[in-house]
Amino acid sequence: MTEDLVLTIFQEAVMLAFKLALPVLLVAMIVGLVIAILQAATQVHEQTLSFAPKAVAVGLTLFFLAPWMTSECIDFVNFIFEKMAEIPIT
Repeated sequence: MTEDLVLTIFQEAVMLAFKLALPVLLVAMIVGLVIAILQAATQVHEQTLSFAPKAVAVGLTLFFLAPWMTSECIDFVNFIFEKMAEIPIT
């Protein structure tokens, strides 16, 4: 296994992690920002008011994006198997 192959696999793994995490993190950030603005405007600072909407939004995001996330993971596993097939046997 060459260094180029290892770096390619590592780079693809990091990119996959970013692609899978980005939508969930963006939804959590946007919902958190909206709730924070509402809390500042109404001066209601309840901890559960901040946590519950974010948890629901992240859960819904994961539910709706699960097929895409699964497809991306399967593509990555196929990529790994293709690269394994390219390794010369000595």
